[in-house]
Amino acid sequence: MNLSRVLPYAKELLEKVIEPGGVAVDATVGNGHDTLFLAKLVGENGRVYGFDIQEQAIEKTLERLKDEGMADRAEIHLRSHADIKQVVPQEKHGQIHAAVFNLGYLPGSDKEVITKPDSTLNAIEGLLDILKPGGLIVLVVYYGHEGGNEEKEALMTYLHELDQTKAHVLQYQFLNQKNNPPFLIAIEKR
Repeated sequence: MNLSRVLPYAKELLEKVIEPGGVAVDATVGNGHDTLFLAKLVGENGRVYGFDIQEQAIEKTLERLKDEGMADRAEIHLRSHADIKQVVPQEKHGQIHAAVFNLGYLPGSDKEVITKPDSTLNAIEGLLDILKPGGLIVLVVYYGHEGGNEEKEALMTYLHELDQTKAHVLQYQFLNQKNNPPFLIAIEKR
């Protein structure tokens, strides 16, 4: 297939903007796969700030980073991604290369614990304030679960109304797949 699937395309976008020594955010650390990917991209002198509201996600992510010898590249917080702007140190504001979200629920855990529209939109707004110009927010939107459509609709309404002088917004989605396949949103700060 010549077209990238959603998750590989998300990584392609992140690779284009994150440089060694850079700063990145994993807004939903989950099982730590994206956090580890970001830690590799920022390199030894970079920093990753990770967030999740589930202790299980924090533990798995810290273990994955430790196993790969990259725990010193990341700060992982048991907090909502809505708190990103308050948690990331002031001196890093304006230096963040990229952030990634996987909206939905943590695979293999309680499907009742999901990302919510209010916290997700607050996180995006905060990130747009502290991203560097040209910085990127990548969201993989899983919505085929209870509450997922509500978050998707709130997100899409917000993005359609986002001032084009502030950011460019891209949607990447396969249209002819069944069962609510995930899609990607990329927001580039201008």
